[in-house]
Amino acid sequence: QVQLVESGGGLVQAGGSLRLSCAASGSIFRINVMGWYRQAPGKQRELVASITSGGSSNYADSVKGRFTISRDNAKNTVYLQMNSLKPEDTNVYYCNAQVVRFLKEMDYWGKGTLVTVSS
Repeated sequence: QVQLVESGGGLVQAGGSLRLSCAASGSIFRINVMGWYRQAPGKQRELVASITSGGSSNYADSVKGRFTISRDNAKNTVYLQMNSLKPEDTNVYYCNAQVVRFLKEMDYWGKGTLVTVSS
């Protein structure tokens, strides 16, 4: 099995910063894409940022220039540095990993970490 454990969420004032981390563990051959999603109550989960094993990244327009995604392949860990946070960034943030196990790619999700930005 594969587990994704997120950390780093919390309460911050508008304009502040937080850094989220997500570590994958278990029976992992390779992780292709890792990413962060967020979901507000009653809304669909949306992509915040993703990064390939080679380091190519992709961002939602709403976070470009403020958030930076990175990963440590040796540690199977992905990070999300969030700067200039806004109240509308308040959400539960979920880590996602596309993990190759037994020659198959499978999607795994963390349980989520809450980010609250106060105005």
